Amino acid sequence: MPDIPFGFALPGGQPPDPNDPAQMQQFMSQLQHLLSAPGSGPVNWDLARQVAASQLAATGDPMASPYERHAVEEALRLADLWLEPASAWPTGIRTSVAWNRNEWIYKTLDVWRKLCDPVASRMVGAMGDLVPPEARAQLGPMQSMVATLGGALFGGQLGQALGQLAAEVLSAGDIGLPLGPAGTAALIPANIRVYGEGLELPEDEVRLYVALREAAHQRLFEHVPWLRGHVLAAVENYASGIRVNREAIEEAMGRVDPTDPESMQAIALEGIFTPEDTPAQKASLARLETVLALVEGWVCHVVDSAAKDRLPNVVRLGEAFRRRRAAGGPAEQTFAALVGLELRPRRLREASALWAALTEHRGIAGRDAVWGHPDLLPSDADFADPVAFATTSTDLDDELANFDFTAPGGPEEQAPGSRPRPDDTDGDADRS
Repeated sequence: MPDIPFGFALPGGQPPDPNDPAQMQQFMSQLQHLLSAPGSGPVNWDLARQVAASQLAATGDPMASPYERHAVEEALRLADLWLEPASAWPTGIRTSVAWNRNEWIYKTLDVWRKLCDPVASRMVGAMGDLVPPEARAQLGPMQSMVATLGGALFGGQLGQALGQLAAEVLSAGDIGLPLGPAGTAALIPANIRVYGEGLELPEDEVRLYVALREAAHQRLFEHVPWLRGHVLAAVENYASGIRVNREAIEEAMGRVDPTDPESMQAIALEGIFTPEDTPAQKASLARLETVLALVEGWVCHVVDSAAKDRLPNVVRLGEAFRRRRAAGGPAEQTFAALVGLELRPRRLREASALWAALTEHRGIAGRDAVWGHPDLLPSDADFADPVAFATTSTDLDDELANFDFTAPGGPEEQAPGSRPRPDDTDGDADRS
């Protein structure tokens, strides 16, 4: 008799006999009860949202008070005024809001779905592969239930990770990704208050600095139309090369007891994804780290330039945020362990120095013009010598003036730093 995978058992500890209809019916009934939460696809997102909401309810999720909502609107309004002389673009904010933690989850879930579904689908596929070939025909409808189980497992774990992230993030764009609706600048007052207490700085000053960062993110993503898709594509391309650790899945699944639904919550799926150590995956990781660093470096440089003569503790706040983004908080580390994605700009300081050099040598308008097309962006190699990059003439300007941005191979399909070098006769030396 083939073994039933994942260590499931009937009461008494014996695995069900696939040839015994009564045992299989009882077994499947238990699974249906275990997986009663609605949902479809590689991740049970309904379950993820429920788990996150339950976790936040246990720790507390205060709604923003009328005073806090007014303070957020005023902070974002003032931040936009301060950013005017520091950026070549006008405001990117159409709506200013104060979210609680649950609202952050709800408003960003669509983007998390795009980022996590491809990774989860490989986990679910690996779970199906663990079923012995000779048992698949006998299991019949159990095959689809294995996928449902995988979606529930991943959804539950992801819900816990998102619940932890929601308790740490300070704004919609806090982790560098365009997670919220376009044009919506959002701060989370409860988290800003806790973060400010940790820094021992006035809450209104911390709120204004967070508002400056959020307004800068909105400005960048609003006026660089290809950037949103480009950043998300970089994450997705890297995720597509993550390898599934089948042994880790089998070990985790072996701890599931269908007679005890709470056993689902005790499973830790961290470590089931590992980066594929191939040249293509290394290049994909480099592109992801470069684009995250460029976005975050631009925000840091512009914000510090706008606030340097206005906020008393701007240097301290800037350094605290750089350390926070470079290291990642506990929740971000949990998320990285769960889905295999580290959303941290590892070369943040170098990127900030590069944007500063561009400002010095080309001015604010010249600096921001670099965002005009992905081929104009600095590559990873340019981080080593920002002055050389800033003082090099952009020989693509004339070419880009007549470039058809709607044609295949346009901005959304290009990688940062993929422009040809002067010594690249075929224009492909820097492409991965």
